Amino acid sequence: MKPLSDKSSSFTDSVIRRMTRVSIQYDAVNLSQGFPDFDPPKEITDRLAEVAATGPHQYALTWGAKNFRDALAKKYKHFSGMDIDPESEIVVTCGSTEAMMASMMSVCNPGDKVVIFSPFYENYGADTILSGAQPVYVPLNPPEFTFDADVLEAAIKQEGVKALILCNPSNPCGKVFTRDELVIIAELAKKYDIYVITDEVYEHILYKPNKHTYISTLPGMRERTIICNSLSKTYSITGWRLGYVIASPVIVDRVKKVHDFLTVGAAAPLMEAAVTGLNFGDEYYEELQRHYTHMKEVFTGGLKDIGLNFSDPQGAYYVMVDISEFGYDDDVVFCEELARKVGVGAVPGSSFFKEDVHNYIRFHFAKQDETLYKALDRLSDIRTKMNR
Repeated sequence: MKPLSDKSSSFTDSVIRRMTRVSIQYDAVNLSQGFPDFDPPKEITDRLAEVAATGPHQYALTWGAKNFRDALAKKYKHFSGMDIDPESEIVVTCGSTEAMMASMMSVCNPGDKVVIFSPFYENYGADTILSGAQPVYVPLNPPEFTFDADVLEAAIKQEGVKALILCNPSNPCGKVFTRDELVIIAELAKKYDIYVITDEVYEHILYKPNKHTYISTLPGMRERTIICNSLSKTYSITGWRLGYVIASPVIVDRVKKVHDFLTVGAAAPLMEAAVTGLNFGDEYYEELQRHYTHMKEVFTGGLKDIGLNFSDPQGAYYVMVDISEFGYDDDVVFCEELARKVGVGAVPGSSFFKEDVHNYIRFHFAKQDETLYKALDRLSDIRTKMNR
């Protein structure tokens, strides 16, 4: 048999999803893969029940149902101030995963380079390679996860750099980039004529006093920013796989073509039901922030009581815990034994870092109080069960 694709041999399967399987195997509390264990807003699920009886059940327009795109453009205008043409500047995709892949394939040629901050969501490296490009990593330095502007410029000015991926707020480290940091990135993007491809799925999950700034609203950035986002986290519907790309008409025209041949289109009945969520008022997002702030306080407060060393997240719903004290050289082994011995699932930090970092694990806390207290109760025994 002839050999299979070289591209797909250069990265592993998803470590995050693998750790969910490990959690199931050992009946561990799954704080690895980032999905909530509470229901979406009732208004959305009630509307889905209606749609199940009335439709639509057939293909929507390949780039998304008109009422969905109209509602999305209105929401973005409200929160960012940007006027977005729902006909020429939006593509609805099957999750932000496809949004990122379609964007990368629309931008990159074989041999191009893409700058990625490290630690990074594991898909970015794979997306870059599958697009025929080469990733160039720039460290975010723990525990504050700041970057060195000179190091970033040295990476961006390399020959062949086409784009930079910006996850803000950041998965896995919970960093919210400040406006000053975004200005640095924007000025470098303009200076070296590169695209900025954003992942903003946690835009509404923030912890005071941190604020989300859309880099696309900074001077000169609208035309070179490609926004990738989804409804998964904001409305607790990760299984619905509704994402989107927002960009200039020239870019979106290319993304539409790639998307058409990747997936044809997102699920018509789910788009119809999700319009309800896109039309929510400010009170929904204020309550969302209160809810996540509560979960963060429960979980990080528990970690503090146990005496674990962690980086306090500014946004998103993840926390990076330093496991140096336990004496493990291999964080993958640590996470497997944590699930087996302690009964809590986590993701090894090395799956997020390009650097040789093995002393972090990632928990997520988008869970009911009962689940979080159960996990914390089990973690209270961690030193007895895990110290070497």
